[in-house]
Amino acid sequence: VQLQASGGGLAQAGESLRLSCVASGPIPSISRISRMGWYRQAPGKQREWVATRIRAGRISYADWVQGRFTASRDGAKNTLNLQMNSLQPEDTAVYYCAVGILGSDTDIWGQGTLVTVSS
Repeated sequence: VQLQASGGGLAQAGESLRLSCVASGPIPSISRISRMGWYRQAPGKQREWVATRIRAGRISYADWVQGRFTASRDGAKNTLNLQMNSLQPEDTAVYYCAVGILGSDTDIWGQGTLVTVSS
């Protein structure tokens, strides 16, 4: 499985961006995706969790999201979008998507997409 994240860019404080993550690969592998999630890593900080959608459809968010970000699936099982509203400079980070695969202890990570929010 390979992951392609897109949608990052430059925004001003208060604006919105929408990230997308698409998983590709052999259908048997795609069908074994158990969860898809978004993480971020700000400059000089550790990577932190943003949101995860599990196979059954439930989506969980980090406490700090506080309703500003919404994860969703377009309809295709191998996508996860992240709508980010009311962006703040502290949201500046590289945003990564990752998937868990049934039967595997190792998550697969995408290359990340940079979000820069100016004040």
